[in-house]
Amino acid sequence: MQEPFSRTLFLCQNPSSHLPLLGLPPLSHSPGPSAQGLCTSTRETPIKRMPMWPQHLEGVGWSLAMATKSSLPGPGAKMKTPVCSYGIMLVLLSLLAVLQATTALKNGIDIYSLTVDSKVSSRFAHTVVTSRVVNKAETVQEATFQMELPKKAFITNFSMIIDGVTYPGNIKEKVAAQKEYSAAVARGESAGLVKATGRNMERFQVSVNVAPEAKVTFELVYEELLKRRLGVYELLLKVQPKQLVKHLQMDIHIFEPQGISFLETESTFMTNELADALTVSQNMTKAHIRFKPTLSQQRKSPEQQDTVLNGNFIVRYDVNRTVSGGSIQIENGYFVHYFAPEGLPTIPKNVIFVIDQSGSMAGRKIQQTREALIKIVDDLGPKDQFNLVCFNEEATQWKPSLVPASAENMKEARNFAAGIMARGGTNINDAVLLAVQLLERANKQELLPAGSVSLIILLTDGDPTVGETNRANIQKNVQEAISGQCSLFCLGFGFHVSYAFLEKLALDNGGLARRIYEDSDSALQLQDFYQEVANPLLMKVAFEYPSNAVEEVTQDNFRLLFKGSEMVVAGKLRDKGPDVLSAKVRGQLHLQNITFQTEASVAEKEEEFRSPKYIFHSFMERLWAYLTIQQLLERAVSASDSEKQALETRALSLSLNYSFVTPLTSMVVTKPEGQEESRVAEKPMENENRHRNIHVGQSFFRSHSTGDGRSRITAGTSERLSSFQRRFGPPGPLHPPRGPFLPDHMLLPDISLGKLLSDPLETSFLKVIIKPARRVG
Repeated sequence: MQEPFSRTLFLCQNPSSHLPLLGLPPLSHSPGPSAQGLCTSTRETPIKRMPMWPQHLEGVGWSLAMATKSSLPGPGAKMKTPVCSYGIMLVLLSLLAVLQATTALKNGIDIYSLTVDSKVSSRFAHTVVTSRVVNKAETVQEATFQMELPKKAFITNFSMIIDGVTYPGNIKEKVAAQKEYSAAVARGESAGLVKATGRNMERFQVSVNVAPEAKVTFELVYEELLKRRLGVYELLLKVQPKQLVKHLQMDIHIFEPQGISFLETESTFMTNELADALTVSQNMTKAHIRFKPTLSQQRKSPEQQDTVLNGNFIVRYDVNRTVSGGSIQIENGYFVHYFAPEGLPTIPKNVIFVIDQSGSMAGRKIQQTREALIKIVDDLGPKDQFNLVCFNEEATQWKPSLVPASAENMKEARNFAAGIMARGGTNINDAVLLAVQLLERANKQELLPAGSVSLIILLTDGDPTVGETNRANIQKNVQEAISGQCSLFCLGFGFHVSYAFLEKLALDNGGLARRIYEDSDSALQLQDFYQEVANPLLMKVAFEYPSNAVEEVTQDNFRLLFKGSEMVVAGKLRDKGPDVLSAKVRGQLHLQNITFQTEASVAEKEEEFRSPKYIFHSFMERLWAYLTIQQLLERAVSASDSEKQALETRALSLSLNYSFVTPLTSMVVTKPEGQEESRVAEKPMENENRHRNIHVGQSFFRSHSTGDGRSRITAGTSERLSSFQRRFGPPGPLHPPRGPFLPDHMLLPDISLGKLLSDPLETSFLKVIIKPARRVG
């Protein structure tokens, strides 16, 4: 039988495009409160996708737009009276229910099966999402598959099965593929199929036309290395089918040879009825979480066809560990070494907070910064020293030198922080150099405690506008001044700051960059970041292995290890190497050097992963490749041009060899002949993520599972904060905030009517074009 003709769909994102998939979904979507997650939809009334569409308006099938600065309720809450209104195209939310009820009758695409299978083998997660749909309409309809996955994950495969024919995805070099599809880019058809959404997620989306009574199977596979953050590993899954699903099932298998010491599940949508569909079983080394709700359990109410499934499903756990050289695990000729010793004392720190108080920080930004500083000061340890530097056109210090974190100094610092006002320009160069000078002066005067750690934490919301404004010169000046004597962490507040500038500034000086999102919990984000670096445990950590035993080892030197994080080193075992792999980990405690030693029998460790059927086999080689690619790309940020080319060439080779969609590769998906034109997209980068984000707190139930398989459920509120990629080179791994997010309403961006009418990026979400439906077939 002759194979059907096919055409290709190129999965990438044009970073310059202002048409993200965060925009308005088709009017005929199935009812549901969000466009995120897993779904299919028909499209009979196309609506132009709008840039900068506020995130909390996704997935609601609006035919008009609302521009109002108001307090909007979370799911299930009653509507509050708007604080104020600009009076532009204001739409009553009551129209929404009518629109959704009408479009639901037209929906011919039915998801009859949706499964999520995630196998976590020694922290490495392999997740397969499978959605099976059927077109029950009498005409050809467009089915759309959507899935949100963690930003740190790499897509490894996507395929569609249509009428028994499989249309696979193929990983290609991005540059070569862009040339191949340059015509599509020239036509402006570059809306990406992978888009950044929110703080720590990306959305994958693809559509295909489905004939009447025809069935389509979508399958997406992605992989990620779970990082230890604030003492736990976290697996985040999005559950948003947007309609009732006859067969809906999630299975998470966890295998940890070290032993599972803690396990819990959390959901933003769980009800008492859905809790009965959740089962958790656990023994010493493995756990199985199954979520399999019936149709009646999925319903919001017996009278409604709407699904209650809409939000996050999170699994958190930790493993057993001791004060030792860590855990070495071996599988299929590769090893991974996890190091996070318990019981070490905290090293005293000298920390200088460099705070932007320029005019752009006025309003809620400076208020939240003040709130965060006041609480951060309270968390300083009794052996810590600190100072505050504030800057606009000029940089000024709170005290002439660093001071101990005594009760009196902390009280005075809180009063000073409460009075910080925002005005003037932005002189980043002088501010950071002043902080370095304060540390240098204290060191020369022997005022810094022996064996202490020095940190500079910079918070800014804009680019340099006063003094030295050339970013490359600032990076050079700061690197020469610091000269490896302290670590610099850069926090970019909002999306008007040059994240790439801050990232290089931090990586050049042993720190990392983080974006602080302009949400109602920004103060919490700042506090939680401080908690990441509040407790340094080891300095100058180095891993050593026999040269005749291993090769191609990932990063094995780190500047700092912080409490609650974990260092990970992976590599290949040499052929005909020793039967026992030994390792030494050297580091500096507060006032002494320390060496940890450990060893592992190669045969015994191999056997641990050989027999279990519920793990993803050959995962350790993919874990090594994943970690190597991440570190190569992070090293390239601060490398010279020649070094950068070599690093990216190797990262590209590994990406293609292991079929990872990375910033250097793209996936091409074949589609049946006659489908829509090719489009170009790529994996989003943090420094290209310029959209605004609005987040909503949601109720959740938390299930704690114990060793005997029993569980209890408690209610609360939570919103997960941003995650980040661990940077190659110093310092060691950090972890993102885990604090609760507790707002009971949403706020539109704090923008004036004048800005709405003058800024094309802002006004674009006010424009809606409704086009006649185009029948296909």
